[in-house]
Amino acid sequence: MERCIDRPRHIEVQILADSHGNVVHLFERDCSIQRRHQKLVEIAPSPQLDEGQRQLLGELAVRATRAVSYENAGTVEFLLDSDGHFYFMEMNTRLQVEHTITETITGIDIVQQQFRIADGQPLSYAQADIQRRGYAMEMRINAEDPKNDFLPSFGRITRYYAPGGPGVRTDAAIYSGYHIPPDYDSMCAKVTVWALTWTELLNRASRALQDTGVYGVRTTIPYYMEILKTQEFRDATFDTGFVEDHPELTGYKTSRPTRELSAVITAALSAHMGL
Repeated sequence: MERCIDRPRHIEVQILADSHGNVVHLFERDCSIQRRHQKLVEIAPSPQLDEGQRQLLGELAVRATRAVSYENAGTVEFLLDSDGHFYFMEMNTRLQVEHTITETITGIDIVQQQFRIADGQPLSYAQADIQRRGYAMEMRINAEDPKNDFLPSFGRITRYYAPGGPGVRTDAAIYSGYHIPPDYDSMCAKVTVWALTWTELLNRASRALQDTGVYGVRTTIPYYMEILKTQEFRDATFDTGFVEDHPELTGYKTSRPTRELSAVITAALSAHMGL
């Protein structure tokens, strides 16, 4: 049996480990804003942790990495319950989509460190050398229609404009005239924003989204702009149930069917089909 953790926070720790026994962590990322267990918005460091929790989490991630003699970049993922307890969830033994926000707050090129590790070289940094500065947020720009239950929106991008300005980074392979195919992942760009404070980060992220232009297909950009406006997000009190709790952000004014209504519909269908 597995422990049921109701409405957890999803917190993960970036680690680097070489073949010389050196293991370091690069602080944590908050990945609680997700839909159907797919991350939408990631933040580093988590605005929901205090320094004691942050230190403990980093130590746990390093201990877990050493225990399996792991080498490479990796991510140790945890769930945080409402009582402040951490539970190990999994380890991703690869570079993750959201590594950009960790690079942004630490100044460490994670891909470069991977090359050093693969070449048998030691890490360039000891744990004491790694510092963080400010906050960073990554928003995955998906070709999906939030007003139509996030259905994929593939087709030709008629115009594309990447955001710019201080503290803004865009990772994308799309361009004006590019055709988004229906066969693959719907993510077409990543917008990473950095600021010195949490409030500044929210304002800069909103401005970056307003400056991003992807025309010809529908994207999640308007949806993220609505997320940034909610008090729950601005107060950093969100958890993995945030998206389901706020169906109005998609433009719908009614919530999803209740469990009772779902049960009635299921029973009616079963009776009709003679099950």
